Amino acid sequence: MRFYIKQKVFSFKDQFKVKDEQERDAYYVEGKTFSLGNKLHIYNMQNEEILYVEQKLFSLKPAFELYKNSEHVATVKKSFNLFKNNYTIEGTNWTIEGSILEHNYVINNDSGRTIAEVNRKLISWGDAYSIDIYDEKHVETLLGVVIVIDTVSTGQN
Repeated sequence: MRFYIKQKVFSFKDQFKVKDEQERDAYYVEGKTFSLGNKLHIYNMQNEEILYVEQKLFSLKPAFELYKNSEHVATVKKSFNLFKNNYTIEGTNWTIEGSILEHNYVINNDSGRTIAEVNRKLISWGDAYSIDIYDEKHVETLLGVVIVIDTVSTGQN
């Protein structure tokens, strides 16, 4: 499955749509404007919340909790490193390799198999990055992980 997220320049309130391969709206992401830490809600096009993301406040490193149906599914943390963006995904056995800042990276499962791939793309509706998800069982969680990484890497946390 392939999805596209248009890169944002700046917004006071996180609000954007995730497009499918045919450039149709597939998901809608909305953030809380006046809250401590980022709180993002990811909805399908039937307006059902499929994932809730909340920034952990009292953490030395940026950390985000992902919840699906009120159940914790993962924690995404950024490690401090002067030369790279290092992220860990706790609660899963996934690892991230590649260049986060350039939107060219992969997420691998514990057996080393690539389950998602993120690449910068130029498509008809503007500068965006694509997300190819090869593990359909974890589509929503993988989208949440990529959105969190984008939020942290663009300094919107």
